[in-house]
Amino acid sequence: MSESVTLTIPSQLPVYPIREIVAFPYMIFPLFLKDEELFRFEDMLGHEQLVTLVWSQDEPVAGGAPRFSEIGTLCKVNQIYRLPEGGGKVVLEGVARVKVMEAMGEFPHIQAHCEPVHEFVEKSMVSDALVQSLNALLKIALSYGRPLPDDVMKMIDLIENPARLADLVALYVNLPLDEQQRLLETVDPLERLKKVYMHLTAEVQRLQVKGEVQAEVTRRVGKSQKEYLLREQMKQIQEELGEEDSRSSELNELRKRIVAAGMPPEVRKVADKELKRLERINSASPEYTVSRTYLDYLAGMPWKNATKDNNDINQAETVLDEDHYDLKKVKERILEYLAVRTLKEKMKGPILCFVGPPGVGKTSLGKSIARSLGRKFIRVSLGGMRDEAEIRGHRRTYIGALPGRIIQELYRCGTNNPVFMLDEVDKIGLDFRGDPASALLEVLDPEQNNTFTDHYLDVPFDLSNVMFITTANQLDPIPAALKDRMEVIRLSGYTDEEKEKIAVRYLIPKEIDENGLINTQPTFTTEAISTIIGNYTREAGVRNLQRNIASVCRKVAKEITQGKPLRATITPEVVTEFLGPRTFFNEVAGESDRVGVVTGLAWTETGGDIIFVEATRMKGKRELILTGSLGDVMKESARAALSYVRANCAEWGICEPASEETDIHIHVPAGAIPKDGPSAGVTMVTAIVSLLSGRPARRDVAMTGEISLTGRVLAIGGLKEKVLAARRAGVKTVVAPARNQPNLEDIPDDVKSEIAFVFVDDVHEAIAAALQ
Repeated sequence: MSESVTLTIPSQLPVYPIREIVAFPYMIFPLFLKDEELFRFEDMLGHEQLVTLVWSQDEPVAGGAPRFSEIGTLCKVNQIYRLPEGGGKVVLEGVARVKVMEAMGEFPHIQAHCEPVHEFVEKSMVSDALVQSLNALLKIALSYGRPLPDDVMKMIDLIENPARLADLVALYVNLPLDEQQRLLETVDPLERLKKVYMHLTAEVQRLQVKGEVQAEVTRRVGKSQKEYLLREQMKQIQEELGEEDSRSSELNELRKRIVAAGMPPEVRKVADKELKRLERINSASPEYTVSRTYLDYLAGMPWKNATKDNNDINQAETVLDEDHYDLKKVKERILEYLAVRTLKEKMKGPILCFVGPPGVGKTSLGKSIARSLGRKFIRVSLGGMRDEAEIRGHRRTYIGALPGRIIQELYRCGTNNPVFMLDEVDKIGLDFRGDPASALLEVLDPEQNNTFTDHYLDVPFDLSNVMFITTANQLDPIPAALKDRMEVIRLSGYTDEEKEKIAVRYLIPKEIDENGLINTQPTFTTEAISTIIGNYTREAGVRNLQRNIASVCRKVAKEITQGKPLRATITPEVVTEFLGPRTFFNEVAGESDRVGVVTGLAWTETGGDIIFVEATRMKGKRELILTGSLGDVMKESARAALSYVRANCAEWGICEPASEETDIHIHVPAGAIPKDGPSAGVTMVTAIVSLLSGRPARRDVAMTGEISLTGRVLAIGGLKEKVLAARRAGVKTVVAPARNQPNLEDIPDDVKSEIAFVFVDDVHEAIAAALQ
């Protein structure tokens, strides 16, 4: 069965382009116009009150000819309302599809000849099935929340015409305007119904997915809310019962520690933020442990905890004297610090650097300083440290990250003003992991360390209250920038008398206690101690002296356990029996004066020492041979010495032709030990002059000094250490540069009473004192 729909319309109809909507037949819709647009619309209408609405992609402009679609909708104007606020509303009803054949005029006075589009409605099983499917899909869409008016649903149930049903459903499916226009231009009702069915199917699928997502979100949110309520109820019940779960108690304890830590405001802000983050992390997650450890360090740092300083200077001096003999400069510096601290409450801690040979008490002095101040003591050894992270820590992005040693030790110590000793600062290494010495620049700078930032904590910590003490055997390996930040205090070696007093006051009582001889204490005679010092040790410090005393005490303990008679008094004979043959001899006292052999003085990291410069000659071609493991600087000193002697040979009665045909060989014994430095220059000049002139050199005269090509004797360093070494070797006279005469104040009076000093400005004076 087929049915043809016919319609008679006027030959000329007004055409009105619109952009906002696409008008369909059987559609009743309002059109809102401004005053000027409403006037034009009314002027355009004829007495039939009919108008053709066409969809235009362009905005219609008065006086223009807009482009619009060929297929439009013939509409009847039902009502025109003028609104109180201005403008008006036109109610239109779609009548039928029409085809615009010929258009004349300009907007809004466009007239066109329109012909109706004939639709052939054919009912079949396919169309019936499509109609039923559309009804079912609309109801499914309605169940998913797609809003449709009730009267529309009733109308859809009553419509049997597939063409009308397709047009009606197209209005309530979210389609773009160009897609709606294509549906309007589809003349075949069955084909149009299929397109609408496909669009509605896609819409229903979208609504289904959206509904499933919303349902899942609702379910999860509901579960979270349920868990939150249950946790709150559980917390309330536990509070009523006086119980808490382990995580809650841990977080509450951490929160209390953060409040009580006294953090600065900016650090407290970071801690609170991290605590909130920790509360949201699952306790089984690895992030929980990382965050928990970080907060533990933040809360455990001594932000405001400090020990009270002992400002009693006299008591502090007593403590220092109890623990250490002599060391006047160090003790005086500590007492100065205490005096200033007494007058000024807030002051920056000093950065001291103790430089001296091993065994003089640098490390133990740090403990004594802490005890005299009433502060806690921290010691960190920097020897061999190569990783910058040891100082500044690792960033928390790394697995197993930890703070640097500075922050770790302060965390363990629990106070922000300890005495912090950085031991062996001259033995820091350097490799691809960074430069720890550069990382120490901020730590050891009083102007910067009040905002020291560790990579792990990532918040500033004030180190200005810490008293830093560094120790080193030599200053040369320390970088210049780091050296500039420290106040250097030199600790030279001890004299034999000082070693004897140290042994009596400190070493012997300590070793008697450590070797279990408290109940049967042996007595060391003064001669026995002198024997150990003179025959078995040759050092600036007292470490080997302590070892030898410990060896004697162990042998006494062994005899006691074997039931042998107690050695109540330790005499030189007992020392020789226990320690064996003497290790060191007096090199100078046991030797005679010889030609070309001169005694020199040297300084090493283990203290002062004597050296012998030997010179010999042979026929040759004016060459200089140097042996004895000499460094570059020492070789240059030897060349300068030979050049000076050859230039001034006549002054010492040396024959120039003989020296011209002579090779000079200079050797410094102990050839396996590297030697360097310029201070042996005057010794080498003296040895060459002694060799070429045949005048023997006095073995009990030792000399030191750098020379220039003009014969001037230049200043040297380490005079005290060299003089003490000379005394140990039995030297009676020391020749030194005149510029070093002020350093004589550092040398003990008992040493100055035994040694004669000759201070010289010129090589001739040194030669006169050393050669017979």
